[in-house]
Amino acid sequence: MDSQPETPQRRRDLYRDPTDDAPVTAPGGPAATTEPVAEPAAPAPATSSRRRRLLVLLLSLTALIAVVDQITKCLAEARLEQGVIVPVLGDLLGLQLVYNPGAAFSFATGMTWVFTIIMVVVAVVVLRVSRRLGSLGWALALGMLLGGCLGNLYDRLFRDPGFARGHVVDFINYNGWFVGNIADIAIVGAAILIAVLALRGREIDGSLASDAAERADDERGTDA
Repeated sequence: MDSQPETPQRRRDLYRDPTDDAPVTAPGGPAATTEPVAEPAAPAPATSSRRRRLLVLLLSLTALIAVVDQITKCLAEARLEQGVIVPVLGDLLGLQLVYNPGAAFSFATGMTWVFTIIMVVVAVVVLRVSRRLGSLGWALALGMLLGGCLGNLYDRLFRDPGFARGHVVDFINYNGWFVGNIADIAIVGAAILIAVLALRGREIDGSLASDAAERADDERGTDA
């Protein structure tokens, strides 16, 4: 027989419902805990695997354009006579072998070394910005630009009359206006595509310029 005196605390312990100490559970769910719930991670803006795929596309297109440009130049030198026009589409388009020391329209013929430096700078810039690549359109544009620059840069560096002063091989005559090559076509196509992307506000990383402006406005509003 329990000889301890009955006190208010002892009475509460004797008649307490043992289920009072059980954790509270939601219907059909696990026991609730007091541990903090982790916030879901924010989605990454661009995956590294997508960036790698776009970079591979850029470099593949660059290599393709540069190789095709050099092959067609070698064929032009082997099959065409310098200065003689071979009609392809009447007077609109023809083949004519020309060695160009300057730019289009025979501009700045005595400044070959300047164009060599410009092409080197463009190639370096393209390779640097390609690390932020996140847009298919920009991958195509930069691939065409880099391929065209490397195609003509090879001529500037390694063709006669000397290193960094070489003359570019041109062979596509556009109705007598100017004579160009495959590298020139790639560079012009890249310029057009870059202009379209810029007008649409598409950034190199794939984002839109309008979205970046909205985020900047939101940050300024938060700071205020």
